[in-house]
Amino acid sequence: MKTALTSAEKIWREHVIASLGDGVDLLHIDRHFLHELSGAMSFKGLDAANRRVFDRGLTFATIDHVVDTYTGRGLTSSTPGGDGFLRAFVDGVQRHKVTFFGIEDARQGITHVIAAEQAIALPGTTFVCGDSHTTTVGSVGALAWGIGSTDGEQVLATQTLTMSKPRTMRVRFDGVLPPGTSAKDMVLKLISTIGADGATGYAVEFAGNVMRVLPISARATICNMASEMSARFGFVPCDDTTLDYLYGRPFAPSGAAWESAARYWRSLASDDEATFDAEVAIDCDDLEPFVTWGTSPEHAMPISSVVPEESRRLDAVARADFFRALSYMDVTPGQRMVGLPISGAFIGSCTNSRLDDLREAARVLRGRRVADGVQAICTPGSSAVKRDAEAEGLDAVFKASGFEWREPGCSLCMSAGGESFLPGSRIVSSTNRNFEDRQGPGVRSHLASPATVAASAIVGALADPRPYLQ
Repeated sequence: MKTALTSAEKIWREHVIASLGDGVDLLHIDRHFLHELSGAMSFKGLDAANRRVFDRGLTFATIDHVVDTYTGRGLTSSTPGGDGFLRAFVDGVQRHKVTFFGIEDARQGITHVIAAEQAIALPGTTFVCGDSHTTTVGSVGALAWGIGSTDGEQVLATQTLTMSKPRTMRVRFDGVLPPGTSAKDMVLKLISTIGADGATGYAVEFAGNVMRVLPISARATICNMASEMSARFGFVPCDDTTLDYLYGRPFAPSGAAWESAARYWRSLASDDEATFDAEVAIDCDDLEPFVTWGTSPEHAMPISSVVPEESRRLDAVARADFFRALSYMDVTPGQRMVGLPISGAFIGSCTNSRLDDLREAARVLRGRRVADGVQAICTPGSSAVKRDAEAEGLDAVFKASGFEWREPGCSLCMSAGGESFLPGSRIVSSTNRNFEDRQGPGVRSHLASPATVAASAIVGALADPRPYLQ
């Protein structure tokens, strides 16, 4: 048995109920978060089997995916069939009596935003939700991953899941983060370096001197996009930043329990002598704002660069995907990204909708106007984020610049609320996926940081945000 362990190995070991053979373990699940899409289906399966929720105190629920963000607060959805999901979900939540952050609740918001915001996710916990970007809450040191509705039903009924232990990877972000760049640029550089499948089967620990100085909001952006490089988990072990963030939050321990928990959480750091199955180092000294040119997050490059001449991979499938991406995005090798006209801009999603993200965009927007012909939208990640932003006057900055100021929810990250950008339009987005049709039929999405989205909205074309941040 290894005497020196990585953080992921320590947390995994603490949650194994039984080893089932062939490398498969039965794990205890500490927290389970539901939203209306996956949650409604999990409740349906639970009811069909005449089962109850095993531990209501460990299950939480909110509404975020298909609820409208532009019609005011109400249980409405423009998504076909969305109203049915909402009603079925609310009925299931009320019937099974789990903690619910409903649409009128002051704590409502995107699952992966409010899980950390409320300290439902805690260091060293196992955390699941029916959404692939559940890795986001690894920002506070949890092992968190997305599950399907059938697995969701199992967690509701037993508070357990079976899983094979993943390999371990450490990603170090070294150097110093240059002015005008952000966590979004860091993670896009990482994915462009190792590829969209570069972390398949790994529990990825983010480390390095740059990570150590990042706030939880920035760590959340990086952990969020761990799923875009196919990682099973993406997390940052507990440190002073984690403890400062969690202290005093609603579901965090308090008093003597807090002191005990903090000591335990710190003990979960990777041992100095621990070995990882893979190591990746990203130098941030010369980092520039990044933007995607294609239809995968791995199609990312510095905004000052040009569309590459050919796929960095040699296999036939990758080459076919490369040329399909060029065609869909209507770009050509050698074409510059700066100056490419856009007609839409979106700031929001579980990737970049926290208060720090909105502040970053507002720095660019203050005193400036969105270009004619650009539809610009901002959707805060939670009701708390929205309140805090309005208390600082950030909403006034967004509105004065020409951005729409929305209610919290997933919104145009994936046309979840039933709306989309105009078919065939080109937009820049602070979200995590730029797949074909992700934000509407034929919509061409370029991923970037909130600052880059804001600068591009002002120019009416993809733009470097650094001149606006000086």
